[in-house]
Amino acid sequence: MIDYDSLPKRTFLTVDMRSFYASASAVMLGLDPMKCYLAVVGDTERSGSVVLAASPALKKRFGIKTGSRLYEIPDHPQIHIVNPQMRMFIKLSTNITHLFYQFASPEDILTYSVDESIIRFDFLKRLWGTPMDLAKRIQNAIYRDFGVPATVGIGPNMLMSKLALDLEAKKSPSGIAEWTYEDVQTKLWPVHPLSKMWGIGRRMERNLNRMGIATVGQLANYPLELLENRFGIMGNQIYYHAHGVDLSELGTPIRQEQISFGKSQILLRDYNEEAEIKSVILEMCEEVASRARKAKKAGRTIHLGVGYSQTVGGGGFHRSLTIDQPTNITMKLYKACIALFKKFYQGQTVRSLSVTLGNVVDDNQFQMSLFEENSEKERQLGHVMDSIREKYGSDAILRAISYTTAGTALKRAKLVGGHQA
Repeated sequence: MIDYDSLPKRTFLTVDMRSFYASASAVMLGLDPMKCYLAVVGDTERSGSVVLAASPALKKRFGIKTGSRLYEIPDHPQIHIVNPQMRMFIKLSTNITHLFYQFASPEDILTYSVDESIIRFDFLKRLWGTPMDLAKRIQNAIYRDFGVPATVGIGPNMLMSKLALDLEAKKSPSGIAEWTYEDVQTKLWPVHPLSKMWGIGRRMERNLNRMGIATVGQLANYPLELLENRFGIMGNQIYYHAHGVDLSELGTPIRQEQISFGKSQILLRDYNEEAEIKSVILEMCEEVASRARKAKKAGRTIHLGVGYSQTVGGGGFHRSLTIDQPTNITMKLYKACIALFKKFYQGQTVRSLSVTLGNVVDDNQFQMSLFEENSEKERQLGHVMDSIREKYGSDAILRAISYTTAGTALKRAKLVGGHQA
């Protein structure tokens, strides 16, 4: 049993901008974010483009939500379909963060994402009363100054405030929910599927399901030792999270140290020619290798994912190859990817690709092979290209293939956050 009385007495507020991209776009058009029918789509010129955000009214009436496709949106005169304006979204997010400074010091605020922040309440009681009082003040201030609706979760730690937000506040008419440790068994334990709980992804959910664990309550009551034997430190974490326990401090990295570098993209069109597919793979290897070099890392395991177009029934393959020496050299990544591509690709139409470099070590922990005399030159060349791009922009120096009709790097260089600026 967990002795909750022995845990620190803390209070956190997690603030989320409701359907942020859709709400911000609605405000720009002079529309009511809660009443209008609006979808933010990656590219309004492509029927298969993904819906990045949908207004609450559009979700409720037409069933369109994040992840839907443009062609699924009904042809209705009241529905507004817009492209994302990432610079505007980021500017608005920054302005909202500055608004939080009216209520708390910067040390008590953690910007978790573009549309979500966490505020530590411990030192704010004399200024603002109860956590619920502050939540209402923040809600009203954001709507008054920016016209964007916000939801707030309150809890005794960051995890519980996040769970209160995701599992209750977003569905509540008031947009505010407060959870305590007394709510763990009644509100958290019944949650299923497991992926609805923050920190548990689809893969972990499948693994837990195979162990006979279908609800958070079943996870909380599973033997800790068995979970640790199966999942290591992650087993320990999900066990205590299932009990609502989180001892992390504000500003402490929530994610573990990066163990891989990856790039995935849905292509702008169907690719049928092998040469064109290989061109995009090379561009992606360039970006993955650059990220690894910037972090001063190298890896031994290269993973290639190829997704087929829905026009041929979808599907695809994901395969990996482990090489002898860790690398962060573009052409070595590319060589491994092409080896996988030649082995498993059978001529289908391709619509998505992913490249990942894993099994990572510090790039000063490996020796260059005596039989590869050009490796050090290639590594130095990579760093030179990285420095040029960092100084002059990601499109300052590109491979020739990026200027062909197959290349995507030139177009993506003009995007912000992967979307139109």
